[in-house]
Order: sequence, then C-alpha cells, then structure tokens
Amino acid sequence: MKTTRTTIFAPWRWPLLAFSVATIAALSCARAAAGPGGAERAAEAQGREPDLRVGLALQVGRAVIGGQGDVAVIQGGRPAFRMRAGQTVTLVPEGRGLAVSGAHSGRYEALAFSSLTRDARITVAGKAYRGVVEVIARDGALNVINALPLEQYLMGVVNAEMGRQGADARAALEAQAIVSRTYALRNAGRFAADGFDLRAGVSDQVYGGVEFETEVGVAAVRATTGVVLTYRGHLITPFFHSTCGFSTAAPEEVFRTVRGEPYLKPVSDRRPGGGHYCDISPRFRWTVVWDGDVLRDILRRTLPAVVGIDGDAVTELRDVYIRRTGASGRPTDVRVRVRDGEIPVAGHDFRSVFETPDGTPLGSGAVALQAERRGDRVGRLTASGRGWGHGVGMCQWGAVGRARAGQHARTILTTYFPGTSFARRY
Repeated sequence: MKTTRTTIFAPWRWPLLAFSVATIAALSCARAAAGPGGAERAAEAQGREPDLRVGLALQVGRAVIGGQGDVAVIQGGRPAFRMRAGQTVTLVPEGRGLAVSGAHSGRYEALAFSSLTRDARITVAGKAYRGVVEVIARDGALNVINALPLEQYLMGVVNAEMGRQGADARAALEAQAIVSRTYALRNAGRFAADGFDLRAGVSDQVYGGVEFETEVGVAAVRATTGVVLTYRGHLITPFFHSTCGFSTAAPEEVFRTVRGEPYLKPVSDRRPGGGHYCDISPRFRWTVVWDGDVLRDILRRTLPAVVGIDGDAVTELRDVYIRRTGASGRPTDVRVRVRDGEIPVAGHDFRSVFETPDGTPLGSGAVALQAERRGDRVGRLTASGRGWGHGVGMCQWGAVGRARAGQHARTILTTYFPGTSFARRY
C-alpha cells in the first residue's frame, strides 16, 4: 500500500493524502455482495463496517464538483488532475463519457474526487460530503455518487430525517440511527446494476451530507455503532414515517404489495395521562377541503391512473364515504357514489386518488370524511386528517415525544417494532 502510493504520487509532490488510490478504489468500486442485503452478509462475515455508495444526483445533465481543501481527481486508478481548495469544475455528459470544463478541461470516462486535506470535504453543487464523490456517465446523463463508510453516511441521515433536535431528543436520534442502519444494511446493493446502493432522497432515506450533521446527531450515531434491529436473527424491514397521528398502521392498510410482519402491527401512540406522544408534530392534525366540482375533476384524472377505472365513470358525484376501516382505524375501503353506482377505492390507493386541490397526495391515509350536499350531489368534501406519512413502523415525532418523556432508544424501538431484538453487526 505505502509503496504504491509513493510510486504513483511522488512525481506530483502532493501533500497529505486523505485517501490513497487503493482506498478510493475500494470505496468507489467495492461491493460486499451482489443484490440487496449484500452489505449485511459482508458485515457479518468480516465483522467490519461496510461502505455504501449513495446516489446523490441521478441522470442529470450537469454536475459542479469542488473541494473545501485540495482535491485529488482519479480516473481508472491513476491521477487525472489536481484541484486547489475552493476550486470547482463543471462536468457534462459527452458521448459515452464526460467532459470537464474550466482549468482542467478534457474528456474522461469517469472521475473520482477525494480530498487531500484532512477534515476538508468534497462539494457537490456547493454542499459538502464525506468520503469520495464519483461522477459516471450513463445513458447520456451523469450519475453523481458518494462512496463512504456506513457510519459516516448515517451522520448525514439522522438529522435529515428527524430534523434538528436538542439533547432532550437524543434517544429518538439513537432510535433513528439504529433504524436507518438496519435499512441501509438490508437494502444495500438494491441498485447494484446502476452502480450505487441507495438513493439520497425519500424513496430510500433522506441523506444531506455534512450540512445536516449536528453534535447530538453524530453522538447518537456513534453511541449505537453497528447496532441493528432483528427478528429471529434476521434484519427487519424497518419502516418509519413522520407522524402517526394516534396509532401506527398495519402494512396491509396502506401498501399494495408489502406483506405483514409480526413486528409491524398497529401500536397506539397514546400518552399516559392524555394526549399522544406525536402531538408535538406540526402535522399532527390537518384539514383538506374540496369543492364538489373540483373533486369530480380530480377523480376523473386520478382514478384512471391509479385504479384503472375510466374517468368518464365519474359523472355526478353523489357521495363519498368510508365503508370499512383496518386494524388501526384507517380507511381501507372508501366508496365514491356516482350516478350509475359506486367506485371502490382501497386504502393503499386513497392518498393518491384523493389529491389535494393543489395537486399533491394527501399527507396521510388516516382521515375522517364529511360530505356536504347541494341537492343530490356533493357540494363540498372535508377530510380531517391525522398524522403525516404512511404510518407503518416507527413514528418519528412519537419517538421524539417518548424521548422527551424519558424513554430510552431501545424502549422506543421495541414499542414500535414489538418482538424485535438488537444485534451488533460490527
């Protein structure tokens, strides 16, 4: 390792290397194993912290990369060029490769950016990230990927998911760290064919890099290093959401394809003495109101796309009501009565079918509906909503409320995921 580093970099006379070429290659190319769960198997087999590749920006037409300190830029395991602190380059796709404009203009197949200055980070569009940033051309666009150790990834996840919390919510942040670590290990390799493990947004977990790190959040990650949630020795499917409103949901109430698990049962969030642990959430209660004609037009557009029912079937809107609720009390069968009959809307389709007047899905499926008639038609429909998100698994604001009430992370997690156990993977 030392010989290789000296041989390659001595002619450049570069100062401190935060990562050797071998380290960059390991972070940017290594795979614990193919397919989902590969990182879990590797961590168990080797007893070491795995690396993750996170898709920061996917299929974009332009990327601006820089560094807080000096930066080594590597192509194919060899130096391509060096950037000074504060300098940036702009990359765009060109053919099957990418083109760099600016002081280091040229055409490359792929580039990896690594800081040469200790404690200085690589920047993407001005935002700082730990580890290595790699830019790859794919299908006429660019993928920007952040390769870094799992625990450093979690430092940029915990507060991005939970918001900036004080020391009184430390246990909630520790719970989020354990859940997010479990999620990452269970799902790593899901996008291996595309060159990364997880996306940086809400489709996986929100990851914001250094910008979202806080002292209490980093401490929560470090205090739980390697700890995951298991059921009968296997990593759980760790669902979480913003605000349950009153109770968490069973998967079958809100998802079309997710199967139920013994640890994914409705759990009451009621606080002893009254109220709910998550009633501190700014989205604990909310209301959406539709004018009858506006709702009819929305349903004509959403029902064909979501349910496959011809929009012309939505004629005169006679009534909207909840026919059946699930184990948690959330609607699982909502009926839209029109002139020629009733259209059923299942609970897993409800939020998408009943878009708000501004065109966004409902914040939660936990609602009460009240239809006001004008003659024999719906003149106005009011949805009184509770909570925010799908409602399955850990309620994040409920976790904060429980932490402030003195509950520890393990108590919080075994409440929201009953029957689970803790294990240290590395």
